[in-house]
Amino acid sequence: MTGGEQDEGLPFHEPGVAGARAVAQGAALMTAAFGVVGLSGWVLGIGVLKSVLPGVAASMKPNTAVALLALGLSVFVVARRPLTPRKADAARAAAVLAAVIGGLTLLEYLTKANTGVDQLLFRDDTARVATGAPGRMAPNTAVALTLGSVAALCASTFRLPAWTSQIPALAVLTLGMLRLYGFAYAVPQLERFGGYTGMALHTALALVLLGIAVFLARPDEGPAGLLMNAGTTGALGRRLLATILIAPPLLGWGVLTGEDAGLYGRRLGTALLVCGHVIVFAVVIFGALAVGRRIEVAHARAEYQVRQNELLQAFMDHTPAVMFIKDLDGRLLALNTRFEESTGLSRERILGRRDQEVLPPDIARHLRAADLDMLARGTPVQRQEHFDLPAGPRDFLATVFPLNDPHGAPYAMAGVLTDITERVAAQREVERANRRFLALLESAPDATLITDGDGVIVMANAQVEPLFGRAPAGVVGTEVEDLVPGPQRPLHRALLHRYLQLPDPKPMVVDRGLYGLHSDGSEFPVEVSISTFQAEQETLVFLTVRNITERRQAEAERTERYEQQRRIAYTLQHSLMGEPPRLPHLPSAHRYLASVQDPGVGGDWFDVIPLDQNRTGVVIGDVMGRGLDAAAVMGQLRAAAHALARTGIPPWRLMTGLDAFVNDLADQLVTCCYLVIDQRAREVSLCSAGHLPVVAVDPEGFPRRLQAPVSVPLGVNDLCGSGLSFQETTHRLSPGSTLALYTDGLVERPGTDIDAQIDVLAHTLGTALRDAPADPEILDEAAARLIETLIPDAAAHDDDVTLLLIGVPEPDGATVGRITGEGRDCRS
Repeated sequence: MTGGEQDEGLPFHEPGVAGARAVAQGAALMTAAFGVVGLSGWVLGIGVLKSVLPGVAASMKPNTAVALLALGLSVFVVARRPLTPRKADAARAAAVLAAVIGGLTLLEYLTKANTGVDQLLFRDDTARVATGAPGRMAPNTAVALTLGSVAALCASTFRLPAWTSQIPALAVLTLGMLRLYGFAYAVPQLERFGGYTGMALHTALALVLLGIAVFLARPDEGPAGLLMNAGTTGALGRRLLATILIAPPLLGWGVLTGEDAGLYGRRLGTALLVCGHVIVFAVVIFGALAVGRRIEVAHARAEYQVRQNELLQAFMDHTPAVMFIKDLDGRLLALNTRFEESTGLSRERILGRRDQEVLPPDIARHLRAADLDMLARGTPVQRQEHFDLPAGPRDFLATVFPLNDPHGAPYAMAGVLTDITERVAAQREVERANRRFLALLESAPDATLITDGDGVIVMANAQVEPLFGRAPAGVVGTEVEDLVPGPQRPLHRALLHRYLQLPDPKPMVVDRGLYGLHSDGSEFPVEVSISTFQAEQETLVFLTVRNITERRQAEAERTERYEQQRRIAYTLQHSLMGEPPRLPHLPSAHRYLASVQDPGVGGDWFDVIPLDQNRTGVVIGDVMGRGLDAAAVMGQLRAAAHALARTGIPPWRLMTGLDAFVNDLADQLVTCCYLVIDQRAREVSLCSAGHLPVVAVDPEGFPRRLQAPVSVPLGVNDLCGSGLSFQETTHRLSPGSTLALYTDGLVERPGTDIDAQIDVLAHTLGTALRDAPADPEILDEAAARLIETLIPDAAAHDDDVTLLLIGVPEPDGATVGRITGEGRDCRS
């Protein structure tokens, strides 16, 4: 493993890690102590401190003692946690000092130069004869100190992987063990190399301790993490390592001792050594197999448990509710994705922590109190909670329950929080709607009753009491028919039944023939608004009852006044319009229908004006608007048109005069058509001011529109300042032809084309007059037929209608049309 890594699923035993660090600190201090001992020997001149066996073994050089002291202190600081930046800098400085000492010594060996570092602290003459370099440490010691310095520097830098310090530490340990093996087996070649100075015995011990200290300085990472693992593999590794470190040296020592005693020769000793190793390793292998088998069983169980945990986690993650498991101290052991989404925190930041470490303080305290309450009860607890989460306020239905061991003692607790924000909001909205409905019901000005489909009252407002003399609580549960006079109950029952039988009953108002019953026995007319609405599986009927006694009285009075005003207005209009003269040489028929609106007064008029023996003037007009004002303007215009026509002026001049007359009236618009019929010449001259075209029907029944330049209505020239002139047109008529003049009330309908309606008028008139003489009776029948065709419901017609049919006598000749006087200016 690299620094900072550890096996997934293999927990480290925290006390074991702490113990390993304690061993590292102790080994580092002992390393420093050996350095102090060696340095003291040089300071005090005590040979036993310089060399464990003076005169027999090599001594610890001053530079070696200084380097060991520096490295021991450096590793001690690194192994002692926490490592602050200042402590780390001090540890690195000490390691650099040792690296400089070891590096310079190696440089001297490689270059055969003398840097003077060997005699820098103390003068040493003991090695002059043997090596020629007094005070210089052994080359293997220099290598070990340099590697130890590198290991200490890497150990103090946590950004580097742990193995960068632990591998060099094992190399330092190996160099120290080689010296100890050389001493134990009396092999001088392992003490020194060639003619160089040898490694002191206590230097070797110090290097072994230094290697152990650096190796265990970071016991939870790298190779040390594998060895210190609290699991089965860690225990197996430690046992194997102990066996390797102890069994081979002991076997080698035993064999050499037998050889030195003369018990057997070298070949037998080698055979015994090999046999001993085989036996030891066989025992170790079988022990490892037993441990491995336990590991396999444990691994299979762990895989099964992991699979179960994965299934449980998958189930939790796919559950829309928030789920979690805690230990009894409140640490979160497991949770699902909905928990992460609700808190806005990742699973890595939450697991192993308490509520107060990941949730807002108020929520954490509330949850902990709820958990303790549930543990005290020992049973599942369900409650509704409201939390202000990072994503916004939410409502939850929380269920918390204990997880018990086989003995019934709780060892953990679990919770399921179902998000019911929408449901709570809907419930609140329903409650608000109910309150609003009740407030609306009580604030209604009329008595309101709600019944079921059988007519039983289920709700009533306070207005029921002043209307019926009965308290609302007193009518609930009774039939609505109890509020109706006895003779009227069959009618009320039939109306309600027929209404409920409709496929899609619409709200409606019934105010004819219905009566209510007061508690004192008096009856009164009522208006009932009825509608239905669906409440769950039941259809309810909504009845609004209003006493209309005053309305009935007001309607009777208003009807009487309206009829009186209508008679007056009708008489007024007929007096203003007058009765056109009936000319024996010019048969005619007319119809006038008053509007059903207002009092029946409108602005339509027509007039037939004898001019001389052969000429007759005909005028028809429509004053925009309705009512007495329109009728008054109509009367003035009729009189003015009659007076102007009697002067014999042509149609365009008459229209010009009427336009000037209308301009003197305020805000008036009038459409008008004036024509002059010349019976002798069988010609008609006409001028139109925005009026509808005149329809002519020949004796064979073929209708046509008399084309004429249609100018603007009367009064527009003054309003717009256009100064447009009026033009007149002359047409020849076939003898026996019929002319139809009319106002827009006859042909104008909402949603229809007025030209299409004029075509209907022309076709109907042509059919009625085909091959028929133009006498008054036939014209009257034709007028009646036109009214029936174009106005099917005269009682509901909302505009004045004027129709005038005029027959041209002596049906003979052909129809020839010509236009004369076009372009005449009304101002010329």
